[in-house]
Amino acid sequence: VQLVESGGGLVQPGGSLRLSCAASGFTFSSYAMSWYRQAPGKGRELVAGITSGGSRTNYADSVKGRFTISRDNAKNTVYLQMNSLKPEDTAVYYCRADSNYFKVTYWGQGTQVTVSS
Repeated sequence: VQLVESGGGLVQPGGSLRLSCAASGFTFSSYAMSWYRQAPGKGRELVAGITSGGSRTNYADSVKGRFTISRDNAKNTVYLQMNSLKPEDTAVYYCRADSNYFKVTYWGQGTQVTVSS
């Protein structure tokens, strides 16, 4: 099982980034997917989630209207489009998979996002 995040980097305030999480080793379409983040010295927090079929999404209040989660089940990939980035969005972003049927959770290794001028 692998979840591999990519797309992080350094961006100026107001800029955009698109994170990707490529999944392998499990039935991607049977898992809800989510993005979490962890800033230095803080706990890991939920950023956005999407159901296995992609019909429903949810967002943290701090990112509503700026971030969009989506998935492509044909490509076994989940995305996080991040617009209007702020310095407080700086964190390591993690992808997470939760089975619809079993108490099984997978995590990726994380990708660093730094918002700074």
